[in-house]
Amino acid sequence: MDEHRPQDKAVLRTWYALLIIAGAVILLLSTQHHRALSLSGSVHWIALSCLAFVAEYVDSSLGMGYGTTLTPLLMLLGFSPLEIVPCILFSECLSGLFSGAMHHGLGNVNLGKGTRARKTAWALASCSVLGTLLAVVLAIHLPKRVVKLYIGAMILGIGLFILLARQTKGLFSWKRIMGLGSLAAFNKGISGGGYGPLLTGGQILSGVPEKDAVGITSLAEGVVCMVGLGLYVALQGWPAWHLALPLAAGALCSVPAATFTVRWMPEHLLRRSIGYATAFLGALILFKAF
Repeated sequence: MDEHRPQDKAVLRTWYALLIIAGAVILLLSTQHHRALSLSGSVHWIALSCLAFVAEYVDSSLGMGYGTTLTPLLMLLGFSPLEIVPCILFSECLSGLFSGAMHHGLGNVNLGKGTRARKTAWALASCSVLGTLLAVVLAIHLPKRVVKLYIGAMILGIGLFILLARQTKGLFSWKRIMGLGSLAAFNKGISGGGYGPLLTGGQILSGVPEKDAVGITSLAEGVVCMVGLGLYVALQGWPAWHLALPLAAGALCSVPAATFTVRWMPEHLLRRSIGYATAFLGALILFKAF
């Protein structure tokens, strides 16, 4: 039986509305060039926190979309990439770890000591080191358009496969998980994106349950961002707090709502949402590449 209580239906309506808004905003921003907006005073904190809230709500619910949504938004608001990257890492580190803990606490995923989910999360996070190192080497030599085409095609393919093979459950394999973690980190290091969609969608195709995949991705990405932030601080210094703090505040506030959404959402609906979101982001990357 797929029945929902009135409060469950309200959550689902809010969920669909936020997904549609987020998709429309990302699509709109992808067609804009060289336009900058300005923020001042308390509007600065409120606007940045609201943007981070929506982006992290989608990310903690589907395991993807935070950086993809916020980066172009912040660039339109006049922030430079050198300001944005460490602040994204800072806020995503905190929200990712918090989200993983919330998913575990609500029973969306069991990340307890010795569980397969916890081992999977650490395996994916550990593999990111190898993938990132390889990405740095190749990023110097590969044209950016080729990289975007490769990542866009891969993510679009995963999303379409999830949608077309809704009843298909892959066989869990540690080799697949290790390869997935390395490839996702490679995408992140070579282009700055493609981590969450590949990690979440790839886990589902590797036999990991939908809710487990979202919780595992949140924890793994939090750890990866912690490593990246530490390296950035060591080389460049602390992030710009006037940007980092409101982003972190908005992102952290959205985590409880997102994790409760995942708790109430049926597995088949979550899988379909992940498939649509993954395919959308892959198609958007290909669109921008052309």
